Amino acid sequence: MDQKALDDAYDQDVYAPNRPLIVTRRIAASERARAILGAPQRVAYGPSEHERLDIFRAPLANGERAAVNVFVHGGAWRRNKGPDYHLQAEPLVRAGAHAVILDFINVEQAGGDLFPMYEQVRRAIAWTWRNAENFGGDRERFFISAHSSGSHLTGCVLTRGWREENLPDNFCKGALLLSGMYDLEPVRRSKRSSYVSFTDAMVEKLSAERHLDGLHTSLILCYGTQETPEFQRQTREFFAAVQAAGKPAELIVGEAYNHFELLETLANPYGLAGRLLLRQMGLA
Repeated sequence: MDQKALDDAYDQDVYAPNRPLIVTRRIAASERARAILGAPQRVAYGPSEHERLDIFRAPLANGERAAVNVFVHGGAWRRNKGPDYHLQAEPLVRAGAHAVILDFINVEQAGGDLFPMYEQVRRAIAWTWRNAENFGGDRERFFISAHSSGSHLTGCVLTRGWREENLPDNFCKGALLLSGMYDLEPVRRSKRSSYVSFTDAMVEKLSAERHLDGLHTSLILCYGTQETPEFQRQTREFFAAVQAAGKPAELIVGEAYNHFELLETLANPYGLAGRLLLRQMGLA
């Protein structure tokens, strides 16, 4: 690729010009989900104002415990917030699972450094696993779903972050990662370097594909055929690397979906990603 092609390949607006419409739909759908489910329990998992998560509980009988799914949102590391994704909760709650939606700092708030984002997502996931029983969750049925830069951060937690939090290697029973990035070197060469201060240490430590020895979670990886060429390649090559390392993974290609359209299917129990999520969690 020349520089413009590489820049475009890490700019979703070039390949998905309908992003603003989808974002508007997502926020409106999240408002409807809160109206239907009620306000979530908002919990601090750390000391800063950014370290919050929202818990939507499934109704349970006394003494019963339910599966837990943690959702990690994307946004090119620089935008969006957890409440904009509350629509993800309704199909999970209806299926009998607890939904946890994370909030965390963005890269611009962190001065161009991805490490605070990674550390907060890592701590939030660890907090949720450790405290699952306090909100009726079953730690033996603990799952993660993520999209875009959220998939990048989740991949880092699943390959190395669990060790830094002293979690058991099998703490997460399965993860559904949509449209992620797993090697930061090509991203570093793109125009995203205008707002991310990439360093050699960042590229090495936060490239999940380089730490597959630490992966102990079964993965479902998914991308759409209308994604940018780099987002398609990143998922294909990560899947191949995971397979070559002898780790369990499944690759699903969404025909005719762009980056944001694919995410919309996650909140639909009959959508492509929604079906995958419920199947992975044993709820379908």
